Amino acid sequence: MTEVSVPMGLEFKHLTVLLDEAVDGLDLAGARANGIYIDGTFGRGGHSRLILSRLGDKGRLIGFDKDLQAIATAREIADPRFTIVHDSFASMQTALAGLGLQQVDGILLDLGISSPQVDDAARGFSFRNDGPLDMRMDITRGMSAADWLATETEQQLEKVIREYGEERFAFQIAKAIVARRAVEPISSTRQLASLVAGAVKTREKGKDPATRTFQAIRIFINQELEDLAAGLNAAFAMLAPGARMSVISFHSLEDRIVKQFFASKVKLEQPDRRLPIRAVDLPQPLMKLVAKIKPSDAEVAANPRARSAVLRVAERLSTPQGSAA
Repeated sequence: MTEVSVPMGLEFKHLTVLLDEAVDGLDLAGARANGIYIDGTFGRGGHSRLILSRLGDKGRLIGFDKDLQAIATAREIADPRFTIVHDSFASMQTALAGLGLQQVDGILLDLGISSPQVDDAARGFSFRNDGPLDMRMDITRGMSAADWLATETEQQLEKVIREYGEERFAFQIAKAIVARRAVEPISSTRQLASLVAGAVKTREKGKDPATRTFQAIRIFINQELEDLAAGLNAAFAMLAPGARMSVISFHSLEDRIVKQFFASKVKLEQPDRRLPIRAVDLPQPLMKLVAKIKPSDAEVAANPRARSAVLRVAERLSTPQGSAA
């Protein structure tokens, strides 16, 4: 959910990545403009505001976010068609059931973290500004990164940094963390970044040594990949026939999950060809791929944080009578 941000006092001005492309993917034209839509990652509301501008009078938009600052921004939207929920998009089925809704006409997910979260040193997401090592998207729940680093085993530290950060020096970093915390608590982003820099022997040109470790810890602390897997399943279960899902990811771990999920619905496992099964009884695709889009050169030039973004759009197909959903 990366947005370019420009400080303006205590606030930020945002430019949402793949704004038009992601909303275009939902296909809000014609009668669909009066449908029910979900923005699973409200952020600072770029996608939500554009969706609302295209909705008809009878349309409805439900936004989700775990971040209290995002919730505060969402509550400034005085539009009776809009509802905000302070929770992960993984909870969408339960939350919408509470609103009396069973199906929706489109879902948008803009994954990861936003620039306001990165640029606010107090949140602890960035190694560029010194601040408390928190990293929680929802500061009202869960364990902070500092608390986790203080208590986790060396083996689990290594596993998280290796798997979620794709960091080849995970062993050395985990060992350095355990050695340092025996001397003093690791409570600030600058402490962690310095420690990682000392443990990482080489790094790609132009990339800070702490990049992968900070990504790994943030993903783990917020259970981002688990939420994504659960959210994709919940979203699919709620999509009406003909409804679309637009998903923007920012790193390979997220995109791999999205790509594989869509592929599993597009190409179902077929039975042995030697079995006497009629063609009409064979498993039918449940979704079709609509688009894969990356930011234009112009967008990347205006917002370098957009360079790794990938938008994938898929559409729910009607399930033939008698076939598995």
